[in-house]
Formats: sequence, C-alpha cells, structure tokens
Amino acid sequence: MKLITFFLFLLLSFYSFSQSKFYSESYRVVLADIETNTFEKDTTANALVIYEQGNSYVDRRDYDLRTEIKHKIKILNQEGFNQANVTIPLYKKDGNSYESVDKIIATTYNMINGKVVKTKLDEKDIFEEEYSENITLVKFTLPNIKAGSVITYSYTLRSPFMFKYKGWEFQGEIPKLYSEYKTSIPGNWLYHIKLVGYKKLDVETSDIEKGCLEYSSGASADCAISTYGMKDIPAFIEEDHTTTESNYLARIEYELKTFRGFDGINKDYTKEWKDVDKELKIEPSIGKQLSKKVKAEDLLSSGIITETDPLKKAEAIFNYVQNNFTWNEEFNIFKKNTLKDLLDSKSGNVSSINILLCNLLNSCDILANVVLVSTRQNGFPTKIFPVISDFNYVIVQANINNKRYLLDATDPYLNFGQIPFRCLNQEGRLLDFDNGSSWVNISSKKPTMSYVKTSLTINGEGEAKGTFTSKATGYHGLNLKKEYFSSPTNYLERLQNDHPNLIIENLEIETQKITEKSFDYAFDFTLEDFEDADNLYINPFLFPFFKENPFKLQERTYPVDFGYKDSYVYTFKLNLDKSYEVVSSPKQKLLKLPNNTGVINFSSNIFDNSVNITFRIDFKEALYSADFYPYLKEFMNKAVNIQTNSLIVLKKK
Repeated sequence: MKLITFFLFLLLSFYSFSQSKFYSESYRVVLADIETNTFEKDTTANALVIYEQGNSYVDRRDYDLRTEIKHKIKILNQEGFNQANVTIPLYKKDGNSYESVDKIIATTYNMINGKVVKTKLDEKDIFEEEYSENITLVKFTLPNIKAGSVITYSYTLRSPFMFKYKGWEFQGEIPKLYSEYKTSIPGNWLYHIKLVGYKKLDVETSDIEKGCLEYSSGASADCAISTYGMKDIPAFIEEDHTTTESNYLARIEYELKTFRGFDGINKDYTKEWKDVDKELKIEPSIGKQLSKKVKAEDLLSSGIITETDPLKKAEAIFNYVQNNFTWNEEFNIFKKNTLKDLLDSKSGNVSSINILLCNLLNSCDILANVVLVSTRQNGFPTKIFPVISDFNYVIVQANINNKRYLLDATDPYLNFGQIPFRCLNQEGRLLDFDNGSSWVNISSKKPTMSYVKTSLTINGEGEAKGTFTSKATGYHGLNLKKEYFSSPTNYLERLQNDHPNLIIENLEIETQKITEKSFDYAFDFTLEDFEDADNLYINPFLFPFFKENPFKLQERTYPVDFGYKDSYVYTFKLNLDKSYEVVSSPKQKLLKLPNNTGVINFSSNIFDNSVNITFRIDFKEALYSADFYPYLKEFMNKAVNIQTNSLIVLKKK
C-alpha cells in the first residue's frame, strides 16, 4: 500500500476585519453603525467594540493624572446586553488620596420605525458601591437596550497616583475594530513600558512636547507624547492548553522606574536583581530559612548519610522529606512559616518544605538552590526588572554529577526529578546569594507518553474477546496514579462507565508504588454488543486517545502551551479464525506539522488472517506559537478522524 504523506502547510489566513461596514474611525455614531446588525468575521460575537480611545495626561493645574475614556459598542444580540453594564473601579489610599470619575456621558442609539432614537443616561442612574476598604465601584447601565443598539459612553478618571500610570487593555471578551491609547508623560517620571500579549501594534508614534508642564517655581518639564493603536482585535476566548489569560491579553502596562525631582534628586522605584538578592537574603521566610543549619544526623538515617553515590543519596533525602512532611496547600511563599514550625508540626507551606529539602541536600554536600516560580495560573514573572510579588511558589534545583534536577517534595506522587504540572511556566529565578540569582528553564525534560496495546479475537462462534495493556509515563502516568491510588475500588467502575460497550474483567495494576515513574495496568474485555453477521465493520480504536478536537476557535491569538512534549502510541491486533476474511483495512497516513514539530503516523498491515494497526502521535514541542494554531487545529482534526472513522471490513466465508 502506497504511503501517503500529507503536509499541513495550509495557506490559512486570519480574520480580516477591514471590510466591515461599521465606522471605526472615530467615536461619532453614523447610520451604518446602527443599521449593520451582523459581524461576518466573527459570527459567534454577541457584541462588538467599534471604536474606543483612552487619553492620559498630567493636568496642568493640580498635577493629577487625567484619563479620558471613550467607548462605542454595537450590541448584536440579546446575549450582548451585558456590555451595557459598566463598572468603573476607583482606588483610594488611607482615606486621603483617592481616584474619582466625572463627566460620565452615556447614550443608546436605536433604529425605531425608520428613525434613529437616542436615549441618554440619567445622572440619577449612576451608583456608587463600597467594594472594599480600598476600592469603590461606580456603576451604571445604559438605557433602552435592544438587539441592534449602538451604545456610547465616556468619562474622565482623576488619579493622584502617578506611581501607577494608567494601563490600557486592547483586547477583551468581545472583538474590537479599533482601540487606541494616547499618553503624555512628563520627563520627571520614567516608566518601564511593557506591551503584553502576542498581537502587534498597528499604530505606534512618539514625539516630544516642549514645556508641557509648568510648576509654580518656574520650572518646567517636557512630555513624551505617544499613540498606540490596534486594529481588528479578536475576542479573547480561553481554550484548553494554555496558562492564565493575563499572560496573553493584549495590553500595555506601566511600572514607575524613577522620579526626577527639580531639585536634582532622583528616587528609584524599581531595583536591579542584585539589590533584590540582598533583600531576599535577609527576608524571614526565604533567606533566613535558607541560612538555617540543619543537622542531617538528627533527621536522616545513617544509611542515607553514609551513602556514597550522590544521586542515590539525593533521592533518599527527597523521599524522606516527601514522606514525612505534609504540604498544607498554601502557596504564599512569603508568609511566615519557619523550618522550626515545619519540624514541630510536620506540616507547612510550599516554601518551608522545599527549603528544608534544599538545606538537607546542601548539608550532605549536594549542591542545591531554591528557585522562585510563578505557577501557570499566576502568570509569567516579569523579566525586564524584578517584581518579587510575581512569584508564588518555590522549587529546588539540585546539581548532581553535572546534571540538573528540579525537585518538589510537596506532592507524594512525584518521582525524583519531576515537578508539578502547575510549575511548568517556562522560567524561574534561581537564588544564589553568593554568585547572584539567574533565570533558569523549568520545562519538563523527561518524556511523557501514553502507550496502549490492544488485541481482539473474533471466532466463528460469535464471540469477540480481547486484552488491553497500558503504560503511561510522565504527567500522563502522574494523573493516572493519583486517580487510582486515591480510590482503587472505584477505578474499575470508572473504566466500565467509560466503555459501556465492553465487559471488563481481570483488572491488574502493575504499578505498586505511588512514586513509580509510570502507571501500568491491564485487563481482559468482551465486546458486549458484538453481532455475528455476514459482514462486520470493526473500528480498531476501542480505546481512543481523543474523541474530539480540543481546538475549536476560528482564531487564537495566544500560544498553545501543553507544558511538556507529548507522545501517544496505540497498537491493535485483530485475530481471526477461518470463519472470516479481511475485505479491507484502513489506508496508511503520515501527517506532519510545519518544521517537523509534530507527526501522526498511521499504518495498517494484513498478515495471514490478522490485521495489525499502529497509530502514533508526537508533539515534539511543549509550546507552539499562535501562528501554529491553524495547523494544530487541522492536525487534531485528522487525529480524531483517524480514530473515529477507521474501519476494518470483514466478510464471513
């Protein structure tokens, strides 16, 4: 049978919003905005931002930060009515300094009996709510909302907090045709400016305005004038295989670096890592605990202490901490939880447990350092300057025989060299108070694979019986270990419920320890609904890996992050007696992602009176950029189609 190679180099293009009839050039509402009631480029959208603008500057009178905000939104259907509910959060500090909002103007436009009807927001329908000690919410709902309405609203924010320059979100839960942000920043304030997300700016201009700000002393400052704009911004819809949306939502952020006073004195607000390292060295929950001397002989057995193989010794120390101390499920690494508290109670937060592990390794002459991590749901840590609050987790890096091992003793199911999936967030900061901290890669190095071997025997007596064997390594194995060992008695019931057309018997779990590197099990089965007919159609994928494509978006602007490289292998053997002959079997297929970053290999062979099927999927990267999304989507369509529609056709002799 000829091998067919299918390369997924499809000339797929993303949405082009340029043909929209909506007027996205300004805040002004035109007839086309009201009359156009469909958005062809995203038929799933319930509402659409036609135009929005922010304009931030320092007021010449009171030197507060002003931000003028305008939104023009089309309500496409009833599900988009929530866009008419507006909430403006205002921050206050110590009761004396606070943000405020004024000049709220909101209008709803409808087409009624061929005429445009405008309904304005009444001032009495604007409410305030004390959300917390530091946050007040200003709320209003635009009136007379219908499917097809166009709403506009604008307001001005006043903030005395120049340390927190107003950021801007270009992307949100509904698509946008145009989003623009204008800024004027006096030269006294120097900010780190960070564009977050993977969508590029369509507009980016900068200029200098001389003497834009004058002070009573006669001094003046020049201002940096900037304009940032994005067009045709798709809605951000969260899908599987990603980290938190805050990593990818297209926006611009500001972090005050330095304030330059007219008296010549500069005040720095952001620091360098060498300064932060000094602070962390004396920080009570991190540095001071790392400096604690732990007597290994008081905790470890003599067998561990006298072990001469450094790898075996490290594994034994890891197992000791893992088995004798319980994680209290707290991530707060800067919450006071000392080693003494941990040793007394046998329970502690993530930092105390892993700092104990680090200290014990070092006390036994195994070089180890802690690594600050931000978990996948916490977001990426800022790399252009230190932001300690970005980190919420601690793991350990041990160096043994010139090889690096990442360790976490909080989870009793983890094996040596494996960290929780929640920690696979690209990079962490290794703390070395002698040589300086550094960024380290925290991706998974060990392979993750699911291997399934199935055989099915059909005889002339109308019986179809088979065997199933599975081996799962890496994070597949970790998940299965937790599922089985947490409730062994329910595991067989779960298997049976997942496969209602089978009678499952003789379940055998080969994995005996929860820290083993794989989860292996096997069972026998009978096809319950098998019918002995003259013509039989057998789908070899009795235990498919994927029943549906996880990628369903029309466009995805953020990467596909599996967390680890992944492989799936499925083999199937159909054994027949002389009662049947094989009429046909599935065609062989070979499919590849661009740059050979993923492969599907499907083969089918007939030998004597048996059929052998092999199906393998390899994801050779843990992280795929958004540009790969159309190819991954088609790749997974093919993978699901192979498992769903492959048939072996038999004929009774």
